[in-house]
Amino acid sequence: MSNILSQRWLLNRRHFLRGLGTTMALPLLDAMMPLRVRAAAVVTKPRRSVFVYIPNGVNGMAWQVKQPGRGYELSPSLQPLEKHRGDFTVFSGLHHPNGLGQAHVCADTWLTGAKIDAQGGRKYENSISADQMMAESVGQQTRFSSLELSISSGTGQPFNSSTLAFSRDGVPLPAEDNPKNIFNRLFGEEKGGIAEQRARLTKRRSVLDAVLDAVLDDASDLRRGLGNEDRHKLDEYLHAVRDVEQRTERLDAWLDVPKPVIEAQSAAPFQRDVPKAQAGEYWRTMFDLIVLALRTDMTRVVTYMNGSEGNGLAIPEIGITQARHNLSHHNGDPVVLERLAKSDAFIMQQFAHFLDELRSIQDGEEPLLDRTMVLFGSGMSYGHSHCNSNLPILLAGGKGLGLKHGQHLDYNRPHLKEDYSLGYDEWRSLCGKPKDGKARLNNVLLTMMQKMEVNTESFVDSLGPVSEIV
Repeated sequence: MSNILSQRWLLNRRHFLRGLGTTMALPLLDAMMPLRVRAAAVVTKPRRSVFVYIPNGVNGMAWQVKQPGRGYELSPSLQPLEKHRGDFTVFSGLHHPNGLGQAHVCADTWLTGAKIDAQGGRKYENSISADQMMAESVGQQTRFSSLELSISSGTGQPFNSSTLAFSRDGVPLPAEDNPKNIFNRLFGEEKGGIAEQRARLTKRRSVLDAVLDAVLDDASDLRRGLGNEDRHKLDEYLHAVRDVEQRTERLDAWLDVPKPVIEAQSAAPFQRDVPKAQAGEYWRTMFDLIVLALRTDMTRVVTYMNGSEGNGLAIPEIGITQARHNLSHHNGDPVVLERLAKSDAFIMQQFAHFLDELRSIQDGEEPLLDRTMVLFGSGMSYGHSHCNSNLPILLAGGKGLGLKHGQHLDYNRPHLKEDYSLGYDEWRSLCGKPKDGKARLNNVLLTMMQKMEVNTESFVDSLGPVSEIV
């Protein structure tokens, strides 16, 4: 069947179903993808990664798992994940060497591992995030190379970003926070129809071509006369123009590919406004959107920032009216610490719902969870004094990609004289100087990138993949 005939068949099928007064979600078919990506899709099964960030660390006295290995007992904060304990690995002792001593740039560097000097007054510079390296590898096979979500739309500001994703030049990629807008972007009809949309893209392409023609001819000569900072700005500008050009070409290539049709009942939860004041419902709605985007293969790489160090949600439905940032500055107050632990457990309940959904959906002969790696955690451990060692991190899913789970990898334990007592002073000590300098979060990110078939042997300061889980 030719590409044109395939598209007409799909469109006629959609109109036929609508004529029957029903709306059905079609499975992903070969004819739904541009010809240039079909061969890769036929040969390889999808590989997916999701990154979920929580700000300001946790109450480690309730989070820390005490026993290493496979026979460990889940900590109180992790109890909501009991049914999935065979599907994830808990890490203790991980850190970013470049992130030690940082305060409000923890989210900025969580997936980049970059050295950002937030105190010295130097120019803000970041580097490419792990998710975008994955998007470069697998993004051509889906309509959206990656999906950036957050509780705050846009990019935020330097040293306090509201996105986890950064381009190859370290430029933050804007995130979206409104479930209705996200759903419509993923599954809504193109404004004005395909012809009008293509006309807009053609006009945009003409403008971009004119800009590049005007700038590139003089760029080499111009760069020689510029200082380092201005050269960096020029490079960022040229990259941004090229990035828009590539996205324009990508949108054009997918215009003739019908979007999946979502059942009216399934779409209903995303066609209403979900206030962030209802934190649990908002988080679950965002998680459900991620599941929908993955199961329809609209994207294979997702970042979800469930709060920044300066902007985390209160949870009034369980009696917590303080924002997470305020909870993290507890100064050892037992009452505030109890609220922080309660908040941690509540967030893990929403995350357990996410894993439930991924486990319940079949992706060929495997659960969607087995074809999806999910990294959950924070770039801070002890929020009160901004400590960045012993980060709360767990990695779930990906069994179909070769990951082995059901264990607690504790890099602290070989360097401790006694078992955990998990008193306040011990927790604070664990989060200070790393107990094991080789226990790097970038080792985990490198492992994930290699499982996503990114062609790399290292990532920033990584020392190699985590052998215990592969």
